[in-house]
Amino acid sequence: MGRIDYIDDPDAPAINSVVPSVVAIVRDDEGRVLMIHKTDNDRWALPGGGHEPGESISETVIREVTEETGYDVAVETLTGTYTNPNHVMAYDDGEVRQQFSLAFRARLLGGERRTSSESDKVEWLLPGQIDDLNLHPSMQMRIAHALQETDRPHIG
Repeated sequence: MGRIDYIDDPDAPAINSVVPSVVAIVRDDEGRVLMIHKTDNDRWALPGGGHEPGESISETVIREVTEETGYDVAVETLTGTYTNPNHVMAYDDGEVRQQFSLAFRARLLGGERRTSSESDKVEWLLPGQIDDLNLHPSMQMRIAHALQETDRPHIG
């Protein structure tokens, strides 16, 4: 399913959905960040996705990272909340979703790299390498906040 992201665009379609979602900032011992290339919008991103009924938010993080990357993680801390009503995602099926994302730092436990239907590339990248990727501005913001490693999450 394809997706178009709008941010601060007065011509964005009207919102008809809000789905809580998560992203995970996972770093290895070399300080590299786990990144995926998404198949729905042809952009790089942190692994993550929508919260499903019957699971805790930390279970969502763990499930999404494993589904999209093949790696197992443990959730450590919240790094930010992102609920900008001016960030709208329009999907091919007619859903127009307002951003509602929670970002978490997670620790790598194990697993092996693999792609999925949602991610055609899975890479460990140094923060300086991420700057050169095709990322949505909202994803750049999540990464920047997480890499600050403060004890207070971004609230937005």
